Amino acid sequence: MPGIHEVRRLPYSAEQMFDLVADVGRYGEFLPWVVATRVRSNTETELVADMLVGFKHLREKFTSRVEKDRPRRIEVHYLDGPMQDLDNRWLFTPTPDGGCEIDFCVDFTFRSSVFEALAGQYFDRAFRKMVAAFDTRAHALYGSSNSSATNVA
Repeated sequence: MPGIHEVRRLPYSAEQMFDLVADVGRYGEFLPWVVATRVRSNTETELVADMLVGFKHLREKFTSRVEKDRPRRIEVHYLDGPMQDLDNRWLFTPTPDGGCEIDFCVDFTFRSSVFEALAGQYFDRAFRKMVAAFDTRAHALYGSSNSSATNVA
C-alpha cells in the first residue's frame, strides 16, 4: 500500500492544530479539491463524515470514521468511496517553544493497480498540497509567529 509521511514543526499549539484538523465540517473553506463535507455524527472521541472531492467535472464521495484523542492524535479510517483503502493519522506533539510538531501519514490503495501506478505520483503531490493548506489555515486563524513552519522529515 503506497503511503505518504510528513513531519512539520509549527508555531501553533497542539490543541490549536488538533482543533483545526478535527473541524472536518469546515474543510471546504480551505482544502483544495474539497467541494463539500457533511458531518453525520460528532462526539468528543469520534466523528463520521462524508467528503465530496472534485476536480473539474470529476466528483467522488468518501465516507470516513475519525477517531479523536484531543490533543494528541487523530486517526481517519476509510469506510466507503472510490478507493480500496484510504487511512491517515495525525500526531500532535508539543514543542518547548509553545508550538507543536505534526506527524502526518496517509496510506492508500486504489481499486485498480494500474490506476495506482499512474496516479500514485499525483496523489503524493495532492496530499502534500493539502498538508500545506492546513498550515496556511492555521496562520489565517491563529496569526503569525516569530517562527515559521519547517519540514522535519
